[in-house]
Amino acid sequence: MRDPRLTERRNPRTAAIDTATSIEIVDLMSAEDAAVPAAVAAAREPIARTIDLIEAAFRSGGRLFYVGAGTSGRLGVLDASECPPTFGSEPEMVQGIIAGGLPALVKSVEGAEDDLAAGIAAVDERRVGATDVVVGIAASGTTPFVRAALGRAQALGARTVFLSCTAPPPLITDTCDECITVLVGPEVVTGSTRLKAGTATKLVLNLLTTGAMVRLGKTYGNLMVDLQVRNQKLADRGERIVMEVAAVDRDAARAALEAAGGSVRTAIVMLRTGSDRATAERRIADGQGRLRGILGDPPPVEPA
Repeated sequence: MRDPRLTERRNPRTAAIDTATSIEIVDLMSAEDAAVPAAVAAAREPIARTIDLIEAAFRSGGRLFYVGAGTSGRLGVLDASECPPTFGSEPEMVQGIIAGGLPALVKSVEGAEDDLAAGIAAVDERRVGATDVVVGIAASGTTPFVRAALGRAQALGARTVFLSCTAPPPLITDTCDECITVLVGPEVVTGSTRLKAGTATKLVLNLLTTGAMVRLGKTYGNLMVDLQVRNQKLADRGERIVMEVAAVDRDAARAALEAAGGSVRTAIVMLRTGSDRATAERRIADGQGRLRGILGDPPPVEPA
Protein backbone atom coordinates (compact mmCIF):
# COMPACT_ATOMS: atom_id res chain seq x y z
CA MET A 1 0.00 0.00 0.00
CA ARG A 2 1.33 3.45 -0.90
CA ASP A 3 2.33 5.55 2.11
CA PRO A 4 -0.11 8.46 2.51
CA ARG A 5 2.72 10.76 3.62
CA LEU A 6 3.95 12.83 0.70
CA THR A 7 7.48 12.83 2.10
CA GLU A 8 7.62 9.02 1.94
CA ARG A 9 6.58 8.60 -1.68
CA ARG A 10 8.97 7.83 -4.53
CA ASN A 11 9.94 10.67 -6.85
CA PRO A 12 9.47 9.57 -10.50
CA ARG A 13 11.89 12.25 -11.70
CA THR A 14 14.81 10.69 -9.80
CA ALA A 15 14.00 6.99 -10.19
CA ALA A 16 17.19 6.43 -12.23
CA ILE A 17 19.48 8.65 -10.16
CA ASP A 18 21.75 5.69 -9.40
CA THR A 19 22.75 5.62 -13.09
CA ALA A 20 23.40 9.38 -13.31
CA THR A 21 26.74 11.10 -13.71
CA SER A 22 27.88 13.61 -11.14
CA ILE A 23 26.74 16.58 -13.22
CA GLU A 24 23.39 14.90 -13.84
CA ILE A 25 22.93 14.41 -10.09
CA VAL A 26 23.67 18.09 -9.54
CA ASP A 27 21.12 19.03 -12.19
CA LEU A 28 18.46 16.66 -10.84
CA MET A 29 18.83 17.85 -7.26
CA SER A 30 19.01 21.51 -8.24
CA ALA A 31 15.81 21.19 -10.26
CA GLU A 32 14.02 19.67 -7.26
CA ASP A 33 15.38 22.32 -4.88
CA ALA A 34 14.24 25.12 -7.19
CA ALA A 35 10.61 24.34 -6.34
CA VAL A 36 11.07 24.75 -2.59
CA PRO A 37 10.72 28.58 -2.32
CA ALA A 38 7.40 28.49 -4.18
CA ALA A 39 6.11 25.83 -1.78
CA VAL A 40 7.10 28.02 1.17
CA ALA A 41 5.45 31.05 -0.42
CA ALA A 42 2.22 29.07 -0.81
CA ALA A 43 2.10 28.81 2.99
CA ARG A 44 2.57 32.57 3.48
CA GLU A 45 -0.67 33.18 5.37
CA PRO A 46 -0.21 30.67 8.22
CA ILE A 47 3.45 31.71 8.40
CA ALA A 48 2.42 35.36 8.82
CA ARG A 49 -0.16 34.46 11.47
CA THR A 50 2.49 32.48 13.32
CA ILE A 51 4.81 35.51 13.26
CA ASP A 52 1.99 37.47 14.91
CA LEU A 53 1.63 34.78 17.59
CA ILE A 54 5.37 34.85 18.30
CA GLU A 55 5.50 38.65 18.42
CA ALA A 56 2.60 38.71 20.89
CA ALA A 57 4.36 36.10 23.03
CA PHE A 58 7.60 38.08 23.09
CA ARG A 59 5.79 41.31 23.98
CA SER A 60 4.14 39.60 26.95
CA GLY A 61 7.43 38.16 28.20
CA GLY A 62 6.86 34.74 26.65
CA ARG A 63 9.21 32.51 24.72
CA LEU A 64 9.37 30.56 21.47
CA PHE A 65 10.20 26.87 21.53
CA TYR A 66 11.01 24.68 18.54
CA VAL A 67 10.49 20.95 19.08
CA GLY A 68 11.75 18.35 16.63
CA ALA A 69 13.66 15.12 16.09
CA GLY A 70 16.56 14.45 13.74
CA THR A 71 17.00 17.07 11.02
CA SER A 72 13.91 18.97 12.19
CA GLY A 73 15.26 19.21 15.73
CA ARG A 74 18.73 20.25 14.58
CA LEU A 75 17.30 23.02 12.41
CA GLY A 76 15.25 24.30 15.33
CA VAL A 77 18.30 24.38 17.59
CA LEU A 78 20.30 26.10 14.84
CA ASP A 79 17.73 28.84 14.33
CA ALA A 80 17.38 29.41 18.08
CA SER A 81 21.16 29.62 18.57
CA GLU A 82 21.50 32.28 15.86
CA CYS A 83 19.00 34.70 17.44
CA PRO A 84 21.17 36.13 20.27
CA PRO A 85 24.12 37.22 18.10
CA THR A 86 21.85 38.52 15.33
CA PHE A 87 19.13 40.24 17.33
CA GLY A 88 20.61 40.74 20.79
CA SER A 89 17.94 38.50 22.31
CA GLU A 90 18.42 36.60 25.53
CA PRO A 91 19.21 32.88 24.98
CA GLU A 92 16.00 31.91 26.80
CA MET A 93 13.82 33.86 24.36
CA VAL A 94 14.08 31.30 21.53
CA GLN A 95 14.93 27.72 22.43
CA GLY A 96 15.34 24.55 20.43
CA ILE A 97 14.31 21.18 21.85
CA ILE A 98 15.62 18.08 20.06
CA ALA A 99 14.61 14.50 20.80
CA GLY A 100 17.57 12.78 22.42
CA GLY A 101 19.03 16.01 23.82
CA LEU A 102 22.41 17.49 23.03
CA PRO A 103 23.99 14.20 21.82
CA ALA A 104 21.39 14.10 19.03
CA LEU A 105 22.84 17.26 17.53
CA VAL A 106 25.88 15.39 16.24
CA LYS A 107 24.72 11.78 15.93
CA SER A 108 21.50 9.82 15.61
CA VAL A 109 19.95 8.77 18.92
CA GLU A 110 17.96 5.66 18.10
CA GLY A 111 14.39 5.61 19.36
CA ALA A 112 14.46 9.20 20.65
CA GLU A 113 11.78 10.39 18.25
CA ASP A 114 9.38 7.69 19.48
CA ASP A 115 9.70 8.60 23.18
CA LEU A 116 6.35 10.13 24.18
CA ALA A 117 7.34 10.57 27.82
CA ALA A 118 10.49 12.45 26.83
CA GLY A 119 8.46 14.87 24.70
CA ILE A 120 6.20 15.64 27.65
CA ALA A 121 9.14 15.92 30.05
CA ALA A 122 10.99 18.33 27.76
CA VAL A 123 8.05 20.74 27.88
CA ASP A 124 7.66 20.40 31.65
CA GLU A 125 11.38 20.94 32.26
CA ARG A 126 11.20 24.32 30.55
CA ARG A 127 8.10 25.39 32.48
CA VAL A 128 6.15 26.14 29.31
CA GLY A 129 3.08 28.25 30.04
CA ALA A 130 0.32 30.39 28.62
CA THR A 131 2.59 33.17 27.39
CA ASP A 132 4.74 30.84 25.27
CA VAL A 133 4.53 29.56 21.69
CA VAL A 134 5.63 26.01 20.85
CA VAL A 135 6.34 25.14 17.21
CA GLY A 136 6.44 21.41 16.55
CA ILE A 137 8.49 20.46 13.48
CA ALA A 138 7.89 17.09 11.84
CA ALA A 139 8.50 16.84 8.10
CA SER A 140 6.51 13.62 7.81
CA GLY A 141 3.84 14.83 10.23
CA THR A 142 3.97 11.80 12.49
CA THR A 143 6.88 12.15 14.97
CA PRO A 144 5.59 10.90 18.36
CA PHE A 145 8.04 13.02 20.42
CA VAL A 146 6.81 16.18 18.72
CA ARG A 147 3.13 15.33 18.98
CA ALA A 148 3.47 14.50 22.68
CA ALA A 149 5.29 17.77 23.33
CA LEU A 150 2.58 19.74 21.51
CA GLY A 151 -0.17 17.99 23.46
CA ARG A 152 1.52 18.80 26.75
CA ALA A 153 2.09 22.43 25.72
CA GLN A 154 -1.59 22.75 24.85
CA ALA A 155 -2.59 21.35 28.25
CA LEU A 156 -0.39 24.02 29.86
CA GLY A 157 -2.12 26.80 27.89
CA ALA A 158 0.65 27.58 25.36
CA ARG A 159 -0.12 28.51 21.77
CA THR A 160 0.97 25.74 19.43
CA VAL A 161 1.99 25.55 15.77
CA PHE A 162 2.73 22.49 13.63
CA LEU A 163 5.19 22.69 10.74
CA SER A 164 5.27 19.78 8.31
CA CYS A 165 5.87 18.91 4.67
CA THR A 166 2.87 16.63 4.34
CA ALA A 167 -0.76 17.04 5.29
CA PRO A 168 -1.01 16.80 9.10
CA PRO A 169 -3.43 14.39 10.76
CA PRO A 170 -6.82 15.70 11.95
CA LEU A 171 -5.79 15.55 15.61
CA ILE A 172 -3.10 18.13 14.86
CA THR A 173 -5.23 20.42 12.70
CA ASP A 174 -8.04 20.32 15.24
CA THR A 175 -5.87 21.22 18.24
CA CYS A 176 -3.03 23.48 17.03
CA ASP A 177 -3.49 27.24 16.68
CA GLU A 178 -1.75 27.15 13.30
CA CYS A 179 -0.55 24.51 10.85
CA ILE A 180 2.17 25.44 8.37
CA THR A 181 2.19 22.82 5.63
CA VAL A 182 4.89 23.17 2.98
CA LEU A 183 4.28 20.65 0.21
CA VAL A 184 7.68 20.19 -1.41
CA GLY A 185 6.79 16.76 -2.81
CA PRO A 186 8.70 13.46 -2.71
CA GLU A 187 12.41 13.64 -1.99
CA VAL A 188 15.24 12.97 -4.43
CA VAL A 189 16.14 9.97 -2.26
CA THR A 190 12.88 8.51 -0.97
CA GLY A 191 12.15 9.57 2.60
CA SER A 192 15.35 11.59 3.04
CA THR A 193 13.70 14.66 4.55
CA ARG A 194 17.04 16.34 5.22
CA LEU A 195 16.82 17.38 1.56
CA LYS A 196 13.87 19.44 0.24
CA ALA A 197 11.91 19.20 3.47
CA GLY A 198 14.97 20.32 5.43
CA THR A 199 15.54 23.25 3.10
CA ALA A 200 11.89 24.26 3.36
CA THR A 201 12.00 24.00 7.16
CA LYS A 202 15.05 26.26 7.35
CA LEU A 203 13.34 28.84 5.15
CA VAL A 204 10.23 28.83 7.32
CA LEU A 205 12.21 29.15 10.55
CA ASN A 206 14.12 32.06 9.03
CA LEU A 207 10.79 33.74 8.35
CA LEU A 208 9.38 33.11 11.82
CA THR A 209 12.20 34.47 13.96
CA THR A 210 13.30 37.21 11.58
CA GLY A 211 9.72 38.36 11.10
CA ALA A 212 8.99 38.45 14.82
CA MET A 213 12.29 40.18 15.67
CA VAL A 214 11.77 42.83 12.99
CA ARG A 215 8.28 43.45 14.34
CA LEU A 216 9.84 43.97 17.76
CA GLY A 217 12.09 46.72 16.41
CA LYS A 218 15.29 44.69 16.31
CA THR A 219 16.20 46.30 12.98
CA TYR A 220 16.27 49.88 11.73
CA GLY A 221 15.16 49.55 8.15
CA ASN A 222 17.14 46.45 7.24
CA LEU A 223 20.09 47.28 9.48
CA MET A 224 20.96 44.87 12.31
CA VAL A 225 20.96 47.44 15.12
CA ASP A 226 20.55 45.04 18.04
CA LEU A 227 23.40 42.66 17.27
CA GLN A 228 25.77 41.57 20.05
CA VAL A 229 29.35 42.70 19.47
CA ARG A 230 31.13 39.52 20.54
CA ASN A 231 33.81 38.98 17.90
CA GLN A 232 35.86 40.98 15.41
CA LYS A 233 33.43 40.48 12.54
CA LEU A 234 30.43 41.67 14.57
CA ALA A 235 32.46 44.54 16.05
CA ASP A 236 33.32 45.70 12.55
CA ARG A 237 29.69 45.35 11.43
CA GLY A 238 28.47 47.27 14.46
CA GLU A 239 30.91 50.10 13.85
CA ARG A 240 29.94 50.30 10.18
CA ILE A 241 26.24 50.48 11.04
CA VAL A 242 26.84 53.30 13.53
CA MET A 243 29.02 55.10 10.97
CA GLU A 244 26.33 54.89 8.30
CA VAL A 245 23.34 55.86 10.43
CA ALA A 246 25.04 58.57 12.48
CA ALA A 247 27.31 59.87 9.69
CA VAL A 248 30.48 59.66 11.79
CA ASP A 249 33.93 58.19 11.23
CA ARG A 250 35.08 54.86 12.66
CA ASP A 251 36.83 56.34 15.69
CA ALA A 252 33.68 58.20 16.70
CA ALA A 253 31.56 55.10 16.13
CA ARG A 254 33.90 52.97 18.21
CA ALA A 255 33.90 55.51 21.05
CA ALA A 256 30.11 55.74 21.00
CA LEU A 257 29.78 51.96 21.12
CA GLU A 258 32.10 51.82 24.10
CA ALA A 259 30.09 54.52 25.87
CA ALA A 260 26.88 52.65 25.03
CA GLY A 261 28.10 49.41 26.56
CA GLY A 262 28.42 47.78 23.15
CA SER A 263 24.82 48.46 22.11
CA VAL A 264 24.63 49.54 18.48
CA ARG A 265 21.10 50.88 18.89
CA THR A 266 21.99 52.94 21.97
CA ALA A 267 25.13 54.32 20.34
CA ILE A 268 23.11 55.49 17.33
CA VAL A 269 20.55 57.30 19.48
CA MET A 270 23.28 58.89 21.58
CA LEU A 271 25.04 60.25 18.50
CA ARG A 272 21.94 61.30 16.59
CA THR A 273 20.24 63.05 19.53
CA GLY A 274 23.30 64.24 21.44
CA SER A 275 22.10 62.47 24.59
CA ASP A 276 23.86 60.41 27.22
CA ARG A 277 23.45 56.67 27.57
CA ALA A 278 20.70 56.76 30.19
CA THR A 279 18.61 59.21 28.18
CA ALA A 280 19.12 57.24 24.99
CA GLU A 281 18.08 54.00 26.69
CA ARG A 282 14.97 55.68 28.08
CA ARG A 283 14.00 56.97 24.65
CA ILE A 284 14.48 53.51 23.18
CA ALA A 285 12.31 51.96 25.89
CA ASP A 286 9.60 54.61 25.40
CA GLY A 287 9.65 53.89 21.66
CA GLN A 288 9.33 50.11 22.25
CA GLY A 289 12.74 49.61 20.69
CA ARG A 290 11.84 51.06 17.29
CA LEU A 291 14.42 53.56 16.05
CA ARG A 292 12.27 54.84 13.19
CA GLY A 293 9.86 56.43 15.66
CA ILE A 294 12.75 58.17 17.43
CA LEU A 295 14.98 59.15 14.51
CA GLY A 296 12.73 59.06 11.46
CA ASP A 297 13.67 57.13 8.34
CA PRO A 298 17.07 55.44 8.10
CA PRO A 299 19.62 56.60 5.54
CA PRO A 300 18.75 55.63 1.95
CA VAL A 301 20.38 52.52 0.52
CA GLU A 302 23.32 53.31 -1.75
CA PRO A 303 23.27 51.52 -5.13
CA ALA A 304 25.36 48.37 -5.19
